[in-house]
Amino acid sequence: MGFRPFFALAGLSGLVLMLLWIGSWQTGRPPSAYYSLIDWHSHEMLFGFSMAIIAGFLLTAVRNWTGIETPTGKPLALLALLWLVGRLFPFVPSMPVWLISLADWLFIPALILALTPALINAENRINRLFLPLLGAMAIANLLYHLQILGFASTGQGGISLMLNLILLLLIFVGGRVLPFFTEKAVKGATPRFNKHREQFVYALFILWIIAELLMPQSWLIAPLALGVAFTQAWRLMDWHHPAVWRRPILWVLYSGLCWLVAGFLLKALALLEIYPPMLATHALTVGAIGIFTLGMMARVALGHTGRDIEPNRSMLTAFVLINIAVVIRVVLPITGLISYQVCIALSGAIWSICYLLFVITYLPILLRPRVDGRPG
Repeated sequence: MGFRPFFALAGLSGLVLMLLWIGSWQTGRPPSAYYSLIDWHSHEMLFGFSMAIIAGFLLTAVRNWTGIETPTGKPLALLALLWLVGRLFPFVPSMPVWLISLADWLFIPALILALTPALINAENRINRLFLPLLGAMAIANLLYHLQILGFASTGQGGISLMLNLILLLLIFVGGRVLPFFTEKAVKGATPRFNKHREQFVYALFILWIIAELLMPQSWLIAPLALGVAFTQAWRLMDWHHPAVWRRPILWVLYSGLCWLVAGFLLKALALLEIYPPMLATHALTVGAIGIFTLGMMARVALGHTGRDIEPNRSMLTAFVLINIAVVIRVVLPITGLISYQVCIALSGAIWSICYLLFVITYLPILLRPRVDGRPG
């Protein structure tokens, strides 16, 4: 199933990309001539690392939700190879820039093609929303590469759009799985579903995406960020049960969504020039995306290989450490206790330890058959 190659690639890239970033940040030299220093880090963490997790999750979840096969075997291997080519081509000397752009851009359209038969032929139409969402991600990557090739003035529009689209996917998946996980794992938990709340959540977040993309200087941006934070906090309160903090596989997901709330609160403060914008952004990237996806990979890989879903001590350590990494990256710089450069290096080093623990723990699981003998 799709989670096996892509979670393995995500774990390895989460480790390698961060180590390369720490070294490049310290020297001031981008690891590839195709990208600038900051652009490489932003692009690879969103379109490389995060897309590997998204691909692994969707190829697995869509198959379960629809009962229709998604690619396995050689087609799945070719899809994983295409992702890997996009990561490696920028490092090949004398590689034409158009070929680097094309190789990286093709992965998301290929993923769309891989998922389309299952999503279109299934009875549940709501799952088809993944197709336009992935299409918008392909457009975001196109905007970015057009800037690299000199056809657009800035690639930050593509980076900003991609970040928001990943957050929208996180909000959607969180709304689907977290109440279910909570109800199943915590005795007496009754997460509340509120149709009007959910409509408000999505309407407000789509307004946020449009406003940040088309009118980033508007006075509406800060109130919208506060509104997003409020609606996500509302969701968490409706789902929360105190006992979730005794289940690591649950509290890691809740902590990721807590960073989503904190990130948008800090975004609002940043827009009001009260908080550094880059720190607010990293509350959403390292915090919300980094923590939630680590928790989801940990749970999905255990569940879909027939194992008990409780993580071992190494992953419990990783869950704690990654939250510490976010605090160091997002909060510690404003205290002035240590330099900003040291905060980046320390946070990145702790992130790398988390993904090293993930790779050590999960690579054997991802490479071996299910323990119950079932296919998958």
